Amino acid sequence: MKGTPFKLKQNLSPQAAKDKAARDLATAKTPVRRFKKAQNQRLGQNSNSDIHHMPDGSTKRVSIKNNRGNFGRGTKNE
Repeated sequence: MKGTPFKLKQNLSPQAAKDKAARDLATAKTPVRRFKKAQNQRLGQNSNSDIHHMPDGSTKRVSIKNNRGNFGRGTKNE
């Protein structure tokens, strides 16, 4: 099987999975996402923290727990 395990977890029909893949790719290639990806590569990876992109365009290193958990507010209402 090709692709990520995320596609399998959603139990999408083949057509829905194809549509979702197209949407995901289009989102990943927007100018904003491309800028953030390039910025992350310039800053480098660190296994102890994530890079958080601030609304003003700056970045800061934060704990993985805070960045992926929306700083304690959860991710259901993002």
